[in-house]
Amino acid sequence: MPTVKTTAKIDARDIRRKLGLNQQQFWSTLGVTQSGGSRYESGRNMPRPVCELLRLVHVEQIDIKSIKREDWEVVEYLKAHEPERFKELKKLARSHAKKNA
Repeated sequence: MPTVKTTAKIDARDIRRKLGLNQQQFWSTLGVTQSGGSRYESGRNMPRPVCELLRLVHVEQIDIKSIKREDWEVVEYLKAHEPERFKELKKLARSHAKKNA
């Protein structure tokens, strides 16, 4: 399984501290134990899927519980087969999010 050194791309400890969460709160949302998260924060290589989940949940603030497989399939289809439409929809979604922020 490919791994990413924590300090190379994402500083998990820094993100966790900025969010004001303890290790249990922070890592449990990713399905990682507190002790496993502690090891990643101490420099152990983090598997790429864990790194990506961390980015999605704690950096991008995406509620992964709300994502369904069919949603992901639609996104992947649009990216591959209708890239211009995907870009247009992405732009509209960002504009809508800014208005409602």
